[in-house]
Amino acid sequence: MAKRFKSALQKVDRLKRYGIQDGMKLVVDTATAKFDEAVDVAVVLGVDPKQSDQQVRGAVDLPHGLGKTIRVIVFAKGPKEAEATAAGADFVGADDLVTKIQGGWLDFDKAIATPDMMATVSKVAKVLGPRGLMPNPKVGTVTMNVGAAVAAEKKGKLDFRVDKAGIIHATIGRKSMGADKLKDNFNTFMSALLKAKPATSKGNYLRGVTVSSTMGPGVKMDLNALAASEKAE
Repeated sequence: MAKRFKSALQKVDRLKRYGIQDGMKLVVDTATAKFDEAVDVAVVLGVDPKQSDQQVRGAVDLPHGLGKTIRVIVFAKGPKEAEATAAGADFVGADDLVTKIQGGWLDFDKAIATPDMMATVSKVAKVLGPRGLMPNPKVGTVTMNVGAAVAAEKKGKLDFRVDKAGIIHATIGRKSMGADKLKDNFNTFMSALLKAKPATSKGNYLRGVTVSSTMGPGVKMDLNALAASEKAE
């Protein structure tokens, strides 16, 4: 075990469930790597992802963004291509964009497409899908309003989706943002996640929430504090 991680681990009470403010401060305090570590949240949900009516998926605009530059590509033609470029898209195209991706190019974080381009995008679905990059209308990345979509992604829109184990993994920012901004982002994300609860989900929806930096130990959050915070919103 690295000395840095061991030292950080000693600051975390493994049996304690931390309040949101204290938890975020601890995550920042234990992020001691020389680079600007990401701050990640893992949420264990009381759902059965195998059931189609218990899929949890959504998107939310974080108040302080993601703390990094988001590279956005757009599949569009004509006026929509110009609109995407004007909004700050890093690369806009159609068949030429497909060819680049088929050649192994994946130098982007988000992909947006107009509905009429989805037949073209489907040619690289097997590449984009497993990486969570496939445009999807449920999270606003298949739209005719490409300008607004690009702006939202650039600002820091967070997409989330439950995995096969019933867990949602999400990055809510970077250490350099500080505990207060991370707390705001965390609360916004958790609020969106609670609103995405399937009607068929029974029992406890939130089973466990852990926050950590890229190289730091996990900090378990107090679910009662989360519930109280949500009621106070």
